[in-house]
Amino acid sequence: MGRPPLDKQPNAPLAHWMTQCGLSRNRLARLVTQRGAQQGISGLATDESRVRAWLKGSIPRDPVPRLILEVLSAETGKDLTYADLGLPGESGQTGIRSPWTRTAAIAALSHIIRSELMLPDTRNDADAATVLTGHDLLEPLQEWALSQPDGATPQGPPGRHIGMPEVEGIRNITSSFRTLDNMHGGVLSRSAVLAQTEAVLDLLRTSTYTEAVGQALWSAAADLASVAGWMSFDAGRHGIAQRTFVSALHAAAEADDKRIGAHILQCMARQMSHLGHPEDALDLVALAQYGGRRRLTPAATSMLFALEARFQAIIGRVSDSDTAAGRALDAYERVETGSEDPHMDFFDLPELHATLGMAHQIAAKHVQGPARTSHVRRSRDLVSAALAARPGHRRRSMAFDHLGLARTHLAGGEVDGAAEETVHCLDMLGAVQSRRVTDRLGELYDEAEPFASTAAGRELREQIHEAVLATR
Repeated sequence: MGRPPLDKQPNAPLAHWMTQCGLSRNRLARLVTQRGAQQGISGLATDESRVRAWLKGSIPRDPVPRLILEVLSAETGKDLTYADLGLPGESGQTGIRSPWTRTAAIAALSHIIRSELMLPDTRNDADAATVLTGHDLLEPLQEWALSQPDGATPQGPPGRHIGMPEVEGIRNITSSFRTLDNMHGGVLSRSAVLAQTEAVLDLLRTSTYTEAVGQALWSAAADLASVAGWMSFDAGRHGIAQRTFVSALHAAAEADDKRIGAHILQCMARQMSHLGHPEDALDLVALAQYGGRRRLTPAATSMLFALEARFQAIIGRVSDSDTAAGRALDAYERVETGSEDPHMDFFDLPELHATLGMAHQIAAKHVQGPARTSHVRRSRDLVSAALAARPGHRRRSMAFDHLGLARTHLAGGEVDGAAEETVHCLDMLGAVQSRRVTDRLGELYDEAEPFASTAAGRELREQIHEAVLATR
């Protein structure tokens, strides 16, 4: 991915809030000048041309950003942040280094959700360049493993008293969104889950509840936010996905729910791997394993080992990958039907087989001779078993299974088999809208390049090229 363009970009957030307030450029200029005068600030000379420049991307000098924030917050009746307006400044500490407090957790999710709902959905590849990696990502998250609930109640007028029925309602909604995501991908339902997350945040801000209900409510909010982050990731909105995951992790800390926290970290690990940062993915898995120690269920333990096997394979540590795969299988033997958390429903035996099958497919690229043949065979057997046993509503997973088999066939030099599986995947693109699927198709296109001199190889690449172009 390239760096974001250095040219100034139009300030869409500022334009949005001006429209919401019904403010013209001249009117905003007058209000900013008036507020400055009330505070003893002279010489601003704010006029219509200045506001036009801000909307085109120019950054006003201090103290003008603060004055703009105060004016628009007063006009909207909302506690806006600098980030909401696309301006520099103290944005309520909503970044990855937010303090692990209840107020900061609400502020972080709130400004993310508001900003996303007002912007058009886009799949701009430059967005991936905003994702934090390495030390910048991992160092601030280390505190999660030892974090404790803040316990402080956010400032605000008390609202209605809520109990466990409302919490159960949120959990049911979260389950429904997960089902939609599994069936159709994250593109179609992403805006709806973001709006629902904002509604839950309103409950946290304004309602009264007992300590037990509050803990359950924070846990439910973290889980719902994790789905919002996951759908954003699936839609190719990587920057907002990562920020949502981090904020969801803060909410999980307020719930003292290490299981949800570990789940969020594995989502983040999958994103890092998808973006080509397998070392970061392994670090996130290790943090989930450490932070969730003694609290993880057998399925969660198995899932984390399975992901470790896949990421170790990407790096080329085939022996370490095999070791982790064995531990994943051992842990899964302890799974008891009906005893797992709802957010772990997706990790069934087909999912374990598919994950380990892809680890073997990746490992095959790093070895030759009989070892390569063995990994290809194990990959084909595992992914085929996963596909045969998938529940009918897991359509996106089925698309990934077909892709996995296609890539496994290519690893074994079987172009015809790869072409057949690719056709099955392409047939599902109408019902499944997922940027992750099309990204993987692009990887398959590249992997088929050595076979481009054959008729089957050329046809395979042409089919992928046409299908991916149709989704852009």
